Amino acid sequence: MGAVSQPSSAATSAEPLSQNNMSLKLVSQLEEGTLQACHAVIALLDRGGRLVALQRDDNIGPHNTAAAQRKAFTSLSTKTASRKLSDIARNNPESENLNTVEDLLLLGGGVPIRIDGEVIGAIGVAGAGGSAIDEGCALAALETIKN
Repeated sequence: MGAVSQPSSAATSAEPLSQNNMSLKLVSQLEEGTLQACHAVIALLDRGGRLVALQRDDNIGPHNTAAAQRKAFTSLSTKTASRKLSDIARNNPESENLNTVEDLLLLGGGVPIRIDGEVIGAIGVAGAGGSAIDEGCALAALETIKN
């Protein structure tokens, strides 16, 4: 019989995770970037799915508030832009039931926020004039944080 290997010390030592998250400065910059790009509702979630900012521009319909939050949640939870996920659900028979998941909203406008390849939150935009425009507003906001 072969010897039983012992777990390495790295596998047995428990250490806390170190994770990036949304800062107030980052949230403010993304809100400003979105409002400069378009008139809409902006929802920003942190990595845990908690709402950290919600801004509704003038004359935007109230239903867009919930839509922006759901688009952001969709992107955060799937780590995928909500518009891309919509395309996947529409074109892939194995994914077509994604539209039945209650908290997901398969419309463009939700985009994950990545820092150094890590998803640290998401932005959801609604009410700018259609899902492609909503997504463009979210992407324009993300451009403001690239260095």
